[in-house]
Amino acid sequence: MFKVVGVIGAGQMGSGIAHVFAQHAYQVLLYDISQAQLDKALKSIEQNLERQARKGVIFTTSIEGIMARTTATKDLKDFAQCDLVVEAATENENLKFDLFKKLDEIVAEDAILASNTSSISITRIAACTRRPDKVIGMHFMNPVPIMQLVEVIRGLGTSEETFQAIGALVARLGKEMAVAKDYPGFIVNRVLIPMINEAIFALYEGIATTEDIDKGMKLGTNQPMGPLVLADFIGLDTVLAICNVLHDGFKDPKYRPCPLLVNMVNAGYLGKKSGKGFYDYQG
Repeated sequence: MFKVVGVIGAGQMGSGIAHVFAQHAYQVLLYDISQAQLDKALKSIEQNLERQARKGVIFTTSIEGIMARTTATKDLKDFAQCDLVVEAATENENLKFDLFKKLDEIVAEDAILASNTSSISITRIAACTRRPDKVIGMHFMNPVPIMQLVEVIRGLGTSEETFQAIGALVARLGKEMAVAKDYPGFIVNRVLIPMINEAIFALYEGIATTEDIDKGMKLGTNQPMGPLVLADFIGLDTVLAICNVLHDGFKDPKYRPCPLLVNMVNAGYLGKKSGKGFYDYQG
C-alpha cells in the first residue's frame, strides 16, 4: 500500500525511523528545518548500516541502495508525494498540532498521518486535521533499528482501515505491535516514566547514590540498564515533558515530576545529548 514515506524530524528517533523504512525498500523523505541536522542524520544512518553489515544483519552491498532511497529535504511541500507520514518532532504539543495542520493541506486525501509521540493524545492531534480517521499513533522505540516494538495508538476517530494498514506495515518492517488506547503515556511510558521519576525522587531524598540506584535496579530486577542512566539516554527534557503530560492528563499527584528533574532541565543538564545529566558524558 505504501510506497513513499515521509519522516518529520531528523533527530535520533527520526533518523532511526527513516533508516528502518529505507532498509525495507520504501522510498523515504526525511524532513528537518536544519540542514546541519539532516546531514548529521544521513551520516548516522550510513554508519549504523555499516555497523549492521559488520554484524551480518544486512549485506554490505545493500547499503548504497538503502542510502539512495533516503532523501533529505527542508521543504515540507515535498511530502505531497507521500502515502504515509511519520512525525517524529520534539515532544511539544503545539508544534505537533501545527505540523499536522500543515500536513493535512499538503498530502493526498487518502494518505495516513502517524505520530511517533510517546505520550501526547492522538485524538487531539487528529482534531487538527480534516482526516481524523487517517491519523494514528506509531510509537517506535529507541534505537529504532534494534528495538522490536512499535506501540500503535488508535485515536477516537481512527478508522479500522487505517489501523489494519498500519498493523500490516509494522509486520512488514519485521517488528511487533502492542496496541494501546489513547490515554496519557499509552503503555510503555505510563509504566516506565513513573519508575524513572521515582528513581529521581530516591536520589533527591538521599536514599542512595546515582550509581547504587542504578545498580540496585539493574542487578535486582534484571533490567539492562538502571533508570537514571536510561533517563540520560532518553533525554531529561523528554522525561520531564512526559511527566507533565501524565500529571496534566490524570490530575493525579503521583505523576508530579521530581523537583530535581525540573532543576536539571532548567540548568540544561539534559543527559547524554548535552554531555551532562545524572552522569557526565563530556570527553
